Amino acid sequence: MIKIDIFSGFLGAGKTTLIKKLIKEVYTGEKVVLIENEFGEIGVDGGFLRDAGIEITEMNSGCICCSLVGDFSKALKKVAAEFAPDRIVIEPSGVGKLSDVIKAVQRAEVEGSKLNAFCTVVDAKKCRLYLKNFGEFFLDQVKNASCIVLSHTSDPAKTEEAVALLKEQTDVTVVTTDWSELSGREILAAIEKTDSLQAELARLAEEAHAHGDDDDDDGDDDECDDPDCECHHHHHDDDDDDDDEHEEHEPHHHYHHHHHADEVFSSWGTETAKTFTAEGLRHALEQLESGEYGEILRAKGIVKGEEWIYFDYVPGEIDIRTGAPAVTGRLCVIGCKLDEEKLKALFLG
Repeated sequence: MIKIDIFSGFLGAGKTTLIKKLIKEVYTGEKVVLIENEFGEIGVDGGFLRDAGIEITEMNSGCICCSLVGDFSKALKKVAAEFAPDRIVIEPSGVGKLSDVIKAVQRAEVEGSKLNAFCTVVDAKKCRLYLKNFGEFFLDQVKNASCIVLSHTSDPAKTEEAVALLKEQTDVTVVTTDWSELSGREILAAIEKTDSLQAELARLAEEAHAHGDDDDDDGDDDECDDPDCECHHHHHDDDDDDDDEHEEHEPHHHYHHHHHADEVFSSWGTETAKTFTAEGLRHALEQLESGEYGEILRAKGIVKGEEWIYFDYVPGEIDIRTGAPAVTGRLCVIGCKLDEEKLKALFLG
């Protein structure tokens, strides 16, 4: 199966730099073909990629979204037939619409291929400017991306502003950490959505389902003792070795009856570029005991601080530690009758 990845982004955002990092750090061992579309007469970025042993088809006749679909289809099919790659990486012109590129790939119908990921690189310092001056093209790149990777994130205020603006348009993962702090594999995991808030919540959902199915192994037909129960569902991930003891914690009322997990648990999760202190984070986690935010059974996350902060919470127990950088900050909370607006204000306000 040939994976087809598209790296979109406005001129100068850093698409080529990101692709170069992935080639060096994570595409090693794969047969990769890069298809570039330079806006102008000469493909200026082709040299270093040829040096890296990557075959290139340059299309210099103009923006890919303006090129004839037939030409693009021919190029894709030629690449697939002649090179039999593991992965085709498409780098459109910075002024192209991502939606047009996706449609062009779909129309090409390259045998044995699949559209794998659509990544858009956004310059954090110019996000507001691009939204104002190039709304149609910029928003198309943002709204059609499966992941957004921020570049030029040295200014925390600009980065937070960019994330806020982008989150008004899309709910995909936004990688906010400086690329120098991340491995290519970590970035690729976010791009391919194997490491995202959605993926984390999906893993938690699976765990909640499994827990719900095991609750009634004694065969008793327990009925809910709370006629006003309006709980909903959620899920959470527990890959850490020290989480086993947390799994023994049982909610103290009406979660072990005949309800399906989807009817019992609810969850709230968010990604954030906000910088935390360990003290401030501990204070927020302590507030979860109050009942003001719902009945909280579990909270987990990774957030940016002076060092990256990892945390786990179960009622009566808070674990805060430092660890390796993540692609962006992430918080997940599981419980019943969660007040999402209050949780948002508690952690992000």
